Amino acid sequence: MTAQTPPMTPCASLDEVRHHIDRIDRQLVALIAERGGYVAQAAGFKRSADEVAASQRVAQVLDKVRALAQQQGASPEVVTAVWQAMIEAFIREEHAQWQAQAK
Repeated sequence: MTAQTPPMTPCASLDEVRHHIDRIDRQLVALIAERGGYVAQAAGFKRSADEVAASQRVAQVLDKVRALAQQQGASPEVVTAVWQAMIEAFIREEHAQWQAQAK
């Protein structure tokens, strides 16, 4: 753990561990929903399918979250894999939104 990582509550049971995981999952889903709202807005600013894919931006984001993972004491491999999957899903969704707007 690094100084920036919030302290974890020691748990006395598996149920307590699961309670904290469920709490964190609710927070993550809320943040993913917020991120998705911004992704939807981004589609309106893009003029081509290549701009939707934004390969340079994807690489930039993955580099950033890998560094953040290291700073926070998280596994860079896990964080990068999660972000890669999330970005791919958002790109598919953004592409569909972009195509609908282009019609």
